[in-house]
Amino acid sequence: MLHQIKSYFRFLWHSKNEHGVHSPFVFALVTKCFYDRTPKTEYSILRNYRNALLENKNTIEVTDFGAGSRVFNSNTRRIDQIAKNAGITEKRAELLFRLSRYFEPENVLEIGTSLGLSTSALLLGNPKAKITTLEGCPETAKIAQQQFEKFGFQNIELINTEFETYLSNSATNQQPSTNNHQLTYFDGNHSKAATLKYFELLLPTITNETVWIFDDIHWSADMEEAWETIKNHPKVTVTIDTFQWGLVFFRYEQQKEHFVIRI
Repeated sequence: MLHQIKSYFRFLWHSKNEHGVHSPFVFALVTKCFYDRTPKTEYSILRNYRNALLENKNTIEVTDFGAGSRVFNSNTRRIDQIAKNAGITEKRAELLFRLSRYFEPENVLEIGTSLGLSTSALLLGNPKAKITTLEGCPETAKIAQQQFEKFGFQNIELINTEFETYLSNSATNQQPSTNNHQLTYFDGNHSKAATLKYFELLLPTITNETVWIFDDIHWSADMEEAWETIKNHPKVTVTIDTFQWGLVFFRYEQQKEHFVIRI
């Protein structure tokens, strides 16, 4: 926690708003998407989805393949507490919704479904998109699938799998190809080694329109090192650090630039 506090103060010192952005591409993204404050009818669906989970007092046995939890001391966890403490916040869900609507990806890959809060935001942002979402824990995946069915969400394929296994098999054509995912949301194993492994496995699939969103880039010194490695990769042209997320673009026509943006 102390590391995150120090990182946040460094972020505030270096961050800018739209007035400090001189890239037309990033300026448009910040003003038309990040700072879009107009009400959306879909926000009420996101709230209802969250509230349904917050009302669920049942417990499940969580299989954690990631870097562990700073909140839970046991793998036996109540669903409402998972939604409250480990799920994406309401503000971030709305931003993820806007990003999905702004970029209009036809195919989305989500690494780390959890209870489906982020999945619902990605889908509602572009209901025509095909969402492939990966979750390692079978019990958590079961609850997410029940939620999708309860809310009538279509075009979501939830796959219960270990992330590296799926991505490695995709790279060797043993799984459906990941080549056509215009947007990928990385919210799984929050460790440097795993994050960079996923990055490398998916790198052959990038196009000029690819958008990658990495969650919790300041979660630990380990994750900050991973973020620095990603920023400096020669194929990465534009990155945006919003503290919680790191957005990565591979736009061939742009010079390499890194932005730190307050939201």
